[in-house]
Amino acid sequence: MIGRPVTARACANIALVKYWGKRDADRNLPAAGSLSLTLDALTTVTTVRFDPTLAVDEMRLGGAPVSAAVLARTSTWLDRVRAMASIDFRAAIDTVNHFPTASGLASSASGFAALALAASRAAGVALDDAALSRLARVGSGSAARSIHGGFVRMHAGVRADGEDAYATPIHAPALAARVRMVVCEIGGGAAKTHGSRDAMEHCAETSPLYAGWLGIVPRDLEAAEDAIAAGDLAALGAIAEHDALAMHAAAIASRPAIIYWQPATLAALAEVRALRAAGRAAWATMDAGPHVKVLTDAADVDAVAAAMAEVPGVTAVTIAAAGGRADVIEP
Repeated sequence: MIGRPVTARACANIALVKYWGKRDADRNLPAAGSLSLTLDALTTVTTVRFDPTLAVDEMRLGGAPVSAAVLARTSTWLDRVRAMASIDFRAAIDTVNHFPTASGLASSASGFAALALAASRAAGVALDDAALSRLARVGSGSAARSIHGGFVRMHAGVRADGEDAYATPIHAPALAARVRMVVCEIGGGAAKTHGSRDAMEHCAETSPLYAGWLGIVPRDLEAAEDAIAAGDLAALGAIAEHDALAMHAAAIASRPAIIYWQPATLAALAEVRALRAAGRAAWATMDAGPHVKVLTDAADVDAVAAAMAEVPGVTAVTIAAAGGRADVIEP
């Protein structure tokens, strides 16, 4: 029933084969596919209510009104939902990220996945997983993957309308049950200086290394899926670390450079290598921010987390297991 609030929850995901660059910015279509792990410890909870008495859309993040720019972007995205439902009611949105926002921890992924599910249900629109993933993708490319739990593959697609650009789950229950990720916050979770959307566009336009990075993605995707199918965490971790460093190399080579790393980032990466040399399961990955995420397994996660917490400049450590799919929690 339209007018009834709907609350949805979604988990952030961390790409193991990165999403970096678009083939169509207007439709938010990725330049290449990607592969991720959804994390149970990083969640967004969003409530949406379409209200015929509202003159404009309203949105609060963590209890405070969002900026005019964020509201405008969200309102434009909501127009798609209104068109699907054949309504013109404005919406009231209340969303909470249970981890730092806009700092390189994928809050836009969980945010738009939760919003897509809550808004479509509140508008009375029932979407299958592919359609829900496409709707989330329009808001944030990585949000398409947060519709699903565990390991997820994002398909870049080839169609101009983006109908074949959506995410699908990779069924690997044994590996998903034992995989862990240690999320190491650096700099206290402060907002990053380069937003992902603008940064990837700038990198694609100016970095002499971007084409090289884009060229390795299909190979990394195939190798990562093979590693998951085989339950080979070591192979998957090696691919993830190489892919992340290659993405950041392309960003650093942009003109002017996009440098997310802080001194503590380098120290954390060095600690990951030391842990691996000591026989621990530990492979690093990084998104568009200074934070280091360490892929590991249940047997080593406590030792890895303890070691990473001792790195100077690491301000918080969170242990995450594979998370579930986006779901409606009220009503």
